[in-house]
Amino acid sequence: MAIKMSPLGDRVVIEPSEDDAEKSAGGIYIPDTAKEKPQKGKVVAVGPGRINDDGKTLPMPVKVGDNVVYSKYAGTEYVENGTEYLVVKESDILAIV
Repeated sequence: MAIKMSPLGDRVVIEPSEDDAEKSAGGIYIPDTAKEKPQKGKVVAVGPGRINDDGKTLPMPVKVGDNVVYSKYAGTEYVENGTEYLVVKESDILAIV
């Protein structure tokens, strides 16, 4: 399903991937309140890019469909049609997986 949001500037919309690790390596079950926030996700929308000092738009290094790793507490959460998304700056993306 396509989202109805178009990010501006160097913003990227990511759908965080859910980690299925319900149990720790030692066999202890982890409650939802103690789980860490996901740091991986799929890019679902990309802004046009950052504008440099010369007024030119720099191309974005990520594209829709890329799986990325992002900073742990980066971005702003957004919910649309029951699906959670994260809007982050390009600089908050650490790697393309």
